[in-house]
Amino acid sequence: MKKKELHVISVLCFMFLVVCLMNLLGISLNQKKDADGDKRAAGDVKEALECVNSSIEEDAPKIALTFDDGPSSQCTGRLLDGLQKRDVKATFFLIGKNAKENPELVKRLDEEGHLIGNHTYNHVEITRLSDEEAKKELMDTDEVICSITGKHVEYMRPPFGVWQDDLEKELNVMPVLWSIDPLDWTTKNVDEIVNKVVTKAEENDIILLHDCYDSSVDAALRIVDILKKKGFEFVTADEMIMD
Repeated sequence: MKKKELHVISVLCFMFLVVCLMNLLGISLNQKKDADGDKRAAGDVKEALECVNSSIEEDAPKIALTFDDGPSSQCTGRLLDGLQKRDVKATFFLIGKNAKENPELVKRLDEEGHLIGNHTYNHVEITRLSDEEAKKELMDTDEVICSITGKHVEYMRPPFGVWQDDLEKELNVMPVLWSIDPLDWTTKNVDEIVNKVVTKAEENDIILLHDCYDSSVDAALRIVDILKKKGFEFVTADEMIMD
């Protein structure tokens, strides 16, 4: 039996025990009691339901939504509006030169609780550079972001997914890759992007998208709506790694 099915059974058993306990104590919402008694009964029911809901939320399958290549003056703001409306936090791996051109978006990302990561200054393949050039790409991006948010960047996503382990130790940054890549940059077909993600999505997946295409923004918000209905909880990439 799957973990999710076991959890549902345990929640139902818990609710059954709560009802039995209330009956033993002579608490019944169908009985006409005095005002104080009714308030106590309603309070007990509310507390029991909150406990059940809390238990369900804690065991919701987690998934992370990540975006590369931004911030984009045309697309990132609309994406942030949609995520805010849905109460979802995501992770944004920023290109340094784009961050420098859009400081207000970088500031908004930070203020609204999204995780900001490093995606090099010029979107270059790090392994094709010398160590000094690679360090400069990352350090220049960190400097731009820190000048706006007051925080150094602890996570990075290497362009093309290629990374040098020695830099991780030297620069004290952690690389974050992905497990689902719908190749959203190759198509404007929103349905195609959505289907490639929601049909593969499983607990602890990290989804790769880009916040510099209108089609990707539309797809991302639809993905959120679909997966939330399926019971997924969206978290930032650092929460996924720490767990």
